[in-house]
Amino acid sequence: MLELVLVHLLILLVITNRYVLGPLLHGSRGRGADQTDDSYEPAVAIVIPLFNEGAGIRDTVLSLLEQDYPPEKLEIVVVDDCSTDDSHAWACRAAEGRANVRVLRNPRNQGKRAAINLGVQGTQAEIVISVDSDVIADRRAVRELVRRFVSPDIAAVGGRTFVVQPDRSWLTRMLQVKFYFAQEWLKDLERSFRSVMCLTGCLSAYRRSVLMELMPILENRNLAGIPIRYGEDRFLTRQIVKAGYQTVLTLAAFCSTAAPTTLSGYFSQQLRWRRSNLVDMLCGLSHAWKLHPVVAIHYMSQLALLVAYPAIVFHNLITGELWSLIVIHLLAVGGLGVVYWLKTRHLPRELRVSPAAFLPIAVLMPVTYALLTPLALFTLDSGSWETRTEGARA
Repeated sequence: MLELVLVHLLILLVITNRYVLGPLLHGSRGRGADQTDDSYEPAVAIVIPLFNEGAGIRDTVLSLLEQDYPPEKLEIVVVDDCSTDDSHAWACRAAEGRANVRVLRNPRNQGKRAAINLGVQGTQAEIVISVDSDVIADRRAVRELVRRFVSPDIAAVGGRTFVVQPDRSWLTRMLQVKFYFAQEWLKDLERSFRSVMCLTGCLSAYRRSVLMELMPILENRNLAGIPIRYGEDRFLTRQIVKAGYQTVLTLAAFCSTAAPTTLSGYFSQQLRWRRSNLVDMLCGLSHAWKLHPVVAIHYMSQLALLVAYPAIVFHNLITGELWSLIVIHLLAVGGLGVVYWLKTRHLPRELRVSPAAFLPIAVLMPVTYALLTPLALFTLDSGSWETRTEGARA
């Protein structure tokens, strides 16, 4: 009984940090944490790691060629990790006749981080922006990222992500709302202290000098001697913070990315993310004490809840009270749906969905925690790219 009380207190702490303390801190410190410098206009290289994206890579390259940034200061480097489909051919087509677009290829399949590292080593640009191969970037994305490097201490700036064609299925609509809260609310506390612990791999900018400084660590990521290829964005962000640099998230730079349209695709995505969360949050305990105390408490409480929450689900399942847990989730999700509706009314129609689309998460969340957390713990040594297999942009 005492254990369950402690877990419920842990849940209350995480919710308070995310939905009360985070927004309050960001409201009072937000301006200082999101400063801009329009005079800073360095050379920028956009690195796109590529694996089995097909014709979609062409759309990504074309969207980046339309950026509101001086073309003479912008280059695009596509790095193919030995795709087994026609991705390399499509990347070469996108580069034809464009001097500022280059296509590189790894000598063998080595994973996303190795592809990004090759791109970083192949440029001398001051700022490197990593963009996923399924991304369509807003035309101001590069400029909004770059103008946030207002201090030498800021080593990385992340953007936000929307779902491409969110009305494709109930899952894509649900994920559109989930992405909103993950970016607008759940990172507020970390944003306030310029210590965002995970910048999205979809759209993030880095000082090349810092990436080169960390290159030996990034090239040798492993778990008990087994190379790890998932969660490279979280791992990189954590290493940047560990090295003493600041990380920033801005909502003004955004892109749209493909999302799972089937339950199998969704569970595969969540399993990959769960592995990443477990590995890097556990490894981060060794230097969590370096964080601001407020961020450190938030960090450790999230890890504790990630591990403990499945116990709540199993307890309710064994005692026959699982439905009560789902009802509680439905009420909470319903309240968040109202918040989403109020806060997104200003967005263009293609960037928002009905708030009711978030309701399925009330069932999926306890299911994924109960099933995928234990599975993730037993498959932490996975070395796959684990990209989606659906035709996400068809």
